[in-house]
Amino acid sequence: MNAAAIPVIAWVRSPVAPVGGALAQLQPHELAAPLLQSLLARAGLRADAVDAVVLGNALGAGGNPARMLALAAGLRESSAAYTVDTQCCAGLDAITLACSLLASGQARIVIAGGAEAWSRAPMRQHRPLHPQEQAIAYERPAFAPWPERDPDMLQAAADHAQRIQCARVAQDAYALQSHALAVAARADLAAEMLALQGLEHDAYPRLLRAERVARMPVAAGSAMAQGAVDCAVSTVAISPKADGAALLLLATPDACLEWGLQPAALWRGAVSVGGPPETPMLCAATAARRLLARLALDVQDIHRWELHDAFAVQGLAFRAELGMDPKRINAQGGGLARGHPIGASGAIAAVRVLAQLHARGSAAQRGLACIAGAGGLGAAAIFESLRA
Repeated sequence: MNAAAIPVIAWVRSPVAPVGGALAQLQPHELAAPLLQSLLARAGLRADAVDAVVLGNALGAGGNPARMLALAAGLRESSAAYTVDTQCCAGLDAITLACSLLASGQARIVIAGGAEAWSRAPMRQHRPLHPQEQAIAYERPAFAPWPERDPDMLQAAADHAQRIQCARVAQDAYALQSHALAVAARADLAAEMLALQGLEHDAYPRLLRAERVARMPVAAGSAMAQGAVDCAVSTVAISPKADGAALLLLATPDACLEWGLQPAALWRGAVSVGGPPETPMLCAATAARRLLARLALDVQDIHRWELHDAFAVQGLAFRAELGMDPKRINAQGGGLARGHPIGASGAIAAVRVLAQLHARGSAAQRGLACIAGAGGLGAAAIFESLRA
């Protein structure tokens, strides 16, 4: 392939817990610092060897979580620190930017990924324009300059479901399957995690009965005409708000030789794209298709697919657009069953790909991680196993 090859030395992620759950007391750097230290220990690498930290974070509301992480984890004070906010794409974009630092010679060893402490996210308010006015609280910032093209993400999912006539029953079935796969793979998933706050597994996946799911409330959807298909989005068809983190240890080939690092995989390339802001969830497929084209690959050339599916309708639409066998994507459950720690979700998808490639035990196996983000953004990255 005509792409840069960046060695991936190790990877790890935290369990994912719903907002208010086991990880609710931790700030982003507190979620990620044990992961960083674990990566160094696994690689037998000194902390002063790390040149930079690149961290995705969407809800920190300023500051520099990457710098907080570098200092909290004991890296040298001269290490560079970059915080990336491309919302849901931030964790995967952080890995891409880290590889750019390595490829350009600006760094030789980098820690990259994402961390999101949704439970500790600051309360948001618009500052008043005049002294006599009150501050106005808001849930999320604008993601497009035109209100009519900046829908609530949940409503955007419901609108798309209606547009493509994706029935609620199909969305709910997708969610049921995602949870079932995650529960069945619980032991395998634990191998890629570092336990935090006594939590050793993703907290949200559970076995669900179709009868119960059919009674779950509707989160978004318009009224149906007589005889029309029910395309409403139910609560089970949405990836819940969550806390979590994931990190990769990346290095240049010469740094691997100097420090005795043994690569376990290669980063082969990535793309970050934009698309219509009113249909943000479609941008993951756009990113995946563009990356495959750039590397002259086909869907069948990818052995492991991980899409962070924030909505069931997104996963169903992604599979249809790429013409994929449903069994080939999110084979151990996806973000729908795991939860959505926004700035970390893309990095978690990358860890999922790498863990599965490593477990297969075959060299030259490829995996693709992808995600879509608010405002009409998409990101995708391809990794290749080195294990023989």
